[in-house]
Amino acid sequence: MPRELPPLDVLLPLDRAGATLAPEPGEPALHALYAHPEPRPGRPTAVRANMIATLDGSAQGPDGRSRSINGPADWRVFRVMRAVADVVLVGAGTARAEGYTPLTVPADLREARTARGQAPGLELAVVTVSGDLPPGLRGTDRPPHVVVPQACPRIDALRAEVGADRVVVAGAATVDLPRALAALAARGLTRVLAEGGPRLLTDLVQAELVDELCLTSSPVLVGGPGLRAVQGPDWVTPQPARAAHLLHHAGMLLGRWRLGPDA
Repeated sequence: MPRELPPLDVLLPLDRAGATLAPEPGEPALHALYAHPEPRPGRPTAVRANMIATLDGSAQGPDGRSRSINGPADWRVFRVMRAVADVVLVGAGTARAEGYTPLTVPADLREARTARGQAPGLELAVVTVSGDLPPGLRGTDRPPHVVVPQACPRIDALRAEVGADRVVVAGAATVDLPRALAALAARGLTRVLAEGGPRLLTDLVQAELVDELCLTSSPVLVGGPGLRAVQGPDWVTPQPARAAHLLHHAGMLLGRWRLGPDA
């Protein structure tokens, strides 16, 4: 386990406030805190969204990337959230901007994953209307699932490139997210970690498909035209949220919020 991972102070829930979660092999305490939610009745998947935002609400730094506003505390919980997921769902634009490549589970977190009965490999699903994959996801021996609408002009080319079983066609002119999630569930991928970007997260929220939001507040101000964690031209239907826990390190706040009418 990397030595640079920092301790995390528990602020919420109140009955655990004041405790410190030191890094430990296998991260059992964080696995307990970040256990992936189960699908709600009638739903094939459980979707957890993970985003970061500055104090003034930007989900990006001046370089247009989220990496420039995160830090070791965010990285520590990020790796656990990935380890408990079956698949990471991301928009092609974000995958391109952030330099996504095929995903791996950190070695120190694999034993707990195996004990849960999960497949050893973490899958990646990329949502794209055009069908253009980012360079880091092309020509690899672990291609992503590619989620496209029927109108995508590259469906046949994608099937040849990544394999027919990894092309998910959902929707007509735009991606139908409920259908896409159902198709991922049919592939055994029921624990979904949505990593953005903001536009994809907005669509998921608008469709009331997000069960949890893990939002890190980064202690910086950036101003500028950066996108918010949820960003779109129209208002989304307000959704109630309840704090499940809140952690802290060096001014960075890491919250987990349950969304929906049962929050």
